[in-house]
This record gives sequence, structure tokens and C-alpha cells, in this order.
Amino acid sequence: MLLDADERLLLFDTLDPTMPELGRWWELPGGGVESGESVAETAVRELREETGLVVARDAVGPPTWHRSATYRRRGRRTLQHEEVVVVRLDSTGPEPIADGRTPDELEDYVGYRWWTVAEVEASEDRFFPGHLPAYLGRFLRGEPIVEPFEHWN
Repeated sequence: MLLDADERLLLFDTLDPTMPELGRWWELPGGGVESGESVAETAVRELREETGLVVARDAVGPPTWHRSATYRRRGRRTLQHEEVVVVRLDSTGPEPIADGRTPDELEDYVGYRWWTVAEVEASEDRFFPGHLPAYLGRFLRGEPIVEPFEHWN
């Protein structure tokens, strides 16, 4: 979870062009752990790839939100075990750069927005994680979150 200096979080406006029936949703930057990587190293790499932002490993908070979810994307069902961390920036709302994104991410991420916590909590939009509005405030206050299994779509 990437927070700017104004405590707003970055979410990508996302769709699956191969499955338009899924509609659109907002999702956190992130991705899979590569062999030998720590959670912090994964967060640093994924942020660089998906946003172009370079952050130090020690800027990554501890993984205090643990969740497992299943979802369909590009016609394939995925089971994912996730650890959510916070990375805080000193700047306000930098524009993400897409240079490091995969071909699928270049198609899937159709926009972005920096959201306040209140905006997420009040929104009727769809999110991944699906329970982001319910857990966001607690997570940012430092409460450990162990989310029940989510069957997202």
C-alpha cells in the first residue's frame, strides 16, 4: 500500500480486457514474490515495476495484513496468499510511470487515483482487496489484520 505525504493511497483503475463482464475495479499495486525475495524486497521491486518509484527497503513497513483470495483474471482462476505492507512517500501524489509494467499490466491498468482513507471508506466502487474499505483504517492504525478467505469473483 503506497501512501503519499498527504496520507492518500494509490489505487489503479483496473479492468480485464479479456473478460469485460468483470467490469472495472480499483486495486493496490503489488505482485508475486520471486524466489529468494523477502516481502520488503518484493514490495520495492513491484513498486518500481508498476509505478516507476524507487523506494528504499527500509521504507517498507511490516506485513501486518494477511489474506488469501481467489479470483479469475484472463480466463484463469488464481489462488493468492498476500501480505500487505505500507510504504510512505515524502512527496505528494507522484504520477506513476508505466515503463516497468508487464504487457498485461499495460492493458489492465487504465488509470490511477490517489485516494484519501475517507474516500475509500465511503466509496461504492469495487476494490481488490474486496474488503479494502472495511479494513483500511484499522490497518493504517497498526492493527494486525487476518482477513477471512475472499472469493473475489
